[in-house]
Amino acid sequence: MQADKRRIQTAVLGSADSEEPLLLPMEAIELDVFRHHYENDTFWCGTLLGGCGGRLTTKLYTDRACHFAHHPDPDGLPHVCGRRARGVNSADHLYVRSAAKSWLAAHGEQASFEYTRSAGEPLGSVVDIRWQHGALRVHLDQAVAPVWDNAIEPVLGMGVPVDRDTLIRRWYVHRIRLDSEGTARRVRIGTEAFARATEWFGLEECELTERGLSTPAVEKIVQARNAPPPSRWSPGKATKVPEPEKRAQGLLRRLLYARRIESVLLTTQMCQEIEDLDDAHEEIQEQLETAVRNARIWLAEQDQVRRRLFARLEKAVAQQRPGQVRRLLLRANATAAHGRTGAEDDVVESATDYFASLDDLTLQAVKAEAATEKEAQEAAANVRRLLRRLHRYDAYTPDLRSQVEGLIRAAAAAGDRLKPGQARDVEVWKRRKADGPQNPLHRQVARRYWLRRNCPRCHADQGKNCVLVEGADVGKVRDSPHNERLQPIVDERIAKQKKAQQVVVPSDEPMQPATDEPKALGRPRLAYEVNCPTCGRGYNSPCESPSGPHRSRVELAKEYTRLGKVQP
Repeated sequence: MQADKRRIQTAVLGSADSEEPLLLPMEAIELDVFRHHYENDTFWCGTLLGGCGGRLTTKLYTDRACHFAHHPDPDGLPHVCGRRARGVNSADHLYVRSAAKSWLAAHGEQASFEYTRSAGEPLGSVVDIRWQHGALRVHLDQAVAPVWDNAIEPVLGMGVPVDRDTLIRRWYVHRIRLDSEGTARRVRIGTEAFARATEWFGLEECELTERGLSTPAVEKIVQARNAPPPSRWSPGKATKVPEPEKRAQGLLRRLLYARRIESVLLTTQMCQEIEDLDDAHEEIQEQLETAVRNARIWLAEQDQVRRRLFARLEKAVAQQRPGQVRRLLLRANATAAHGRTGAEDDVVESATDYFASLDDLTLQAVKAEAATEKEAQEAAANVRRLLRRLHRYDAYTPDLRSQVEGLIRAAAAAGDRLKPGQARDVEVWKRRKADGPQNPLHRQVARRYWLRRNCPRCHADQGKNCVLVEGADVGKVRDSPHNERLQPIVDERIAKQKKAQQVVVPSDEPMQPATDEPKALGRPRLAYEVNCPTCGRGYNSPCESPSGPHRSRVELAKEYTRLGKVQP
């Protein structure tokens, strides 16, 4: 067995078989306080953490994360431990046990706990909690698929998927997460329902009811389901709709909703209810028949997809392809968990048994492949997010540097998971980055100046904003005008400033030192030495124009210089 180089962040307190977990602070200043608080205690690589049962010590660092470490062996060699889970969440099953035990005791219940595991999986993937009037099964990861409609109510970790049909059929499911707080992990319970954001609560806010575990969100969902629909009032004389017509219209709306969310279970139920309806008006009946006919065609297509899924899973088991078995088994549990036939149950059971029989090396390879797939999926999602942000731009500027570089990195990590359109957009941004950033000129030119000109890039007329000419949002208004529209204005200003600085008449007279009194004698040499006839600015005062002195002031200065006079 080779030594695991990963740092240990969790331990148990007091003995190797202890069930009291502990999380080590990662910062040096916090570790000093930690050592003082536990100076009379001992730390162990607990057997319930999958560890060797050896004693641990703490390692303090200022340039990296602090961690636990084994004491060296008597022969001086590094200690070898087969513990697989060593991160911050590696003791979450013990924190779940501790929190659930205290919570149930507060409700007058005494609980028993069991850490269920399948072959090859680390200890703590599943925690079974049982008391006199109920039971919960906490799935902290995807190692064991949840079983619905059982005496044990599933509570799913953050990474455990649930299909939409299950959410619709059960109304809601419970989630669990653990947040780090000092040297402990706090349990939070969430309620997830279809088309609703998951709401999170502390364990102290949850209750035990006839339905089992209940949160404030569950009470709202149950009340909303059981409450009659509110009556609608409109001014004037209301048109009374016959009851059969109202029911037919409601069923049609629900069928369209089921198709929109792609729920096989709900679509099937709505088709059956509509087919049982026989007292609707002829016109609405024709609409119902058309909707049911299209829904049946879609259900037949989904049935073929389902058969192909189980056929591929059965083939993958026969060919002993563990990576493909894992992917297809997760998909079958997430999208085809309802209404399985006996043959489909046999395929799932065979795949589950095959996966549980794999040796440790194969499991590690499969998990590494799964981690790579997950990273690629996350990278593809990141590409989609960044492209949505960059769709508002059709030029590469310094402000977009970090976003474009992140897009290129994410696209490289996503690999072939990108759609053709996304890959083309990424190539466009690569080309723009290679050409170099454009210096944004919109901060140098006020809107009232560039609106007087046409844009040669997007052909926007005078008085119109520039629009995007590339990308998915072609034709939409840009946040700023194109540089091609602004550059001529900037060039003209520079030329005017150079010309104004060159309005100097040669003279043999020595330059006089500056005084606070206005000049009364001598010939004016600069445009600012005369009053401006356009804006009225006086001696040595700049014109109101941001581009320099007005042309009339320059011409007047030339005339006084030519005549050898001073301005009266």
